[in-house]
Amino acid sequence: MKKICLLLLLFLISICGFTQSRYISATTKKIVFTRDGGVCQCCGSSNSLEYDHIMPFSCGGASDVSNIQLLCMSCNRSKSNSCVCKIHDRRVGTNCCNGNTTIKKESSTSQQCSGTTKKGARCKKRTTNPNGRCHLHQ
Repeated sequence: MKKICLLLLLFLISICGFTQSRYISATTKKIVFTRDGGVCQCCGSSNSLEYDHIMPFSCGGASDVSNIQLLCMSCNRSKSNSCVCKIHDRRVGTNCCNGNTTIKKESSTSQQCSGTTKKGARCKKRTTNPNGRCHLHQ
């Protein structure tokens, strides 16, 4: 009897953990792909498409059809945990901090650093220097 209760408890815990995962079912992916026309919802590209959580998963966004959209890899990486694609300055999600969908205004003189990290990735810091590099990449 104890073994059955333990197995049942483990099963219930695994189900609860599964519902809180980033996993997007194949059915959801097919519906979203068809709904979005197979193109990025920000720039219209059909290359390197990814399934994005409109309200970020880290902020409680679910993995259901109403919260998933297609974005190309560049727009998805630019959006990150915000509601704005920083490459195209377009709203492509919901601001998870307060629930509204306003575009975060950044300084017009600020730009992303053009330097690269030791791992070869582009620096994510912002700079106002005319050379386009932050203080770490001068």
